Amino acid sequence: MERKNERTTSKEELEAMKAWLDSHPLPDALQLDEATYIPDLKTTVGRLMTQAYLCHENPSMQGSILLLRRIVALLQTGA
Repeated sequence: MERKNERTTSKEELEAMKAWLDSHPLPDALQLDEATYIPDLKTTVGRLMTQAYLCHENPSMQGSILLLRRIVALLQTGA
C-alpha cells in the first residue's frame, strides 16, 4: 500500500508495531530519556496505540506514533 504522505503512518505499520509490542513483555516502568519517565508503561502504550489509530493519517498528530517508535527502539536495545 502506498502512503498518501511521507509524514504519516500507514495502518499496516501500526499493526506491525502493535504485534511487536504484544509479543514482547513490557516492563512496569520505563525511563525513555533523561526527561521522560513512564511509570505505567502498559497503560501508556495502550493509550498511545488508541491515539495512533485515530490520528495516523494526520501529519500534525504523529506524536503518539513517534513516542511508540522510541519505546520500541529502546526495548529492542534491551533497556
